[in-house]
Amino acid sequence: QVQLVESGGGSAQAGGSLRLSCAASGYTFSNYCMGWFRQAPGKEREGVAYIDSDTMTRYTFAVKGRFTISKDNAKNTLYLQMNSLKPEDTAMYYCAARPRAYCVFASDYWPYWGQGIQVTVSS
Repeated sequence: QVQLVESGGGSAQAGGSLRLSCAASGYTFSNYCMGWFRQAPGKEREGVAYIDSDTMTRYTFAVKGRFTISKDNAKNTLYLQMNSLKPEDTAMYYCAARPRAYCVFASDYWPYWGQGIQVTVSS
């Protein structure tokens, strides 16, 4: 079955960097849409970035120019490089997979999720 396991979270100072990884298994990784979502306390889950099967990427406005999503099909791994971190980036970050060639940010359309990993940015 589909399994997604995040790693690389933790704490950082504002202006710092973190890199999240998501190891995927149980499906043909290269054919799926892959995405990162986050949920801060008291807020709804929101899409952060996604990358489709043709490696087209899209970012939510709040992280554009600071975060970079990428994937390594040979390693079945998804990445999120987070630079110039801000306290408002503090959230639980989730890796997600969608068995379609094209992606959408609406979380209801993503059937597979990792367990989540905490990112905390202090000012």
